[in-house]
Amino acid sequence: MHNRILIDTDVIIWHMRGNQKARAAIHHVEAPSISIITQMELVQGLRNKQEQAALHRFLEQLGFDVLAVNDVISHRALFLMEEWRLSHQMLMADAMIAATAIEHGIPLLSGNEKHYRFLRMLKLERFKP
Repeated sequence: MHNRILIDTDVIIWHMRGNQKARAAIHHVEAPSISIITQMELVQGLRNKQEQAALHRFLEQLGFDVLAVNDVISHRALFLMEEWRLSHQMLMADAMIAATAIEHGIPLLSGNEKHYRFLRMLKLERFKP
């Protein structure tokens, strides 16, 4: 069981779609965390107020810690973008999420290995749906 881990957007989406592996992965974490960027990505995909309410309930019931972006995370994300955008197509949201995990010193659980595998300073835990 993990003490603390940052959970990527894709794992939350898998869970909300009923994927049992995602459910088990999230429920085995003592202190699940997400980046505020993940919460924003999830809100971006909502279709109505009912889904918005369901997302809020989900995050509250499982006790997610939503980690804000600060100056250090912002600058780290910019560095990651400058370093990896051209060679690995690093996107802004992925850079922000990775920078959050790095700066908090916690692993990132993600099924999007290709988005992060080249970041040596990131403790990446792979999720397979």
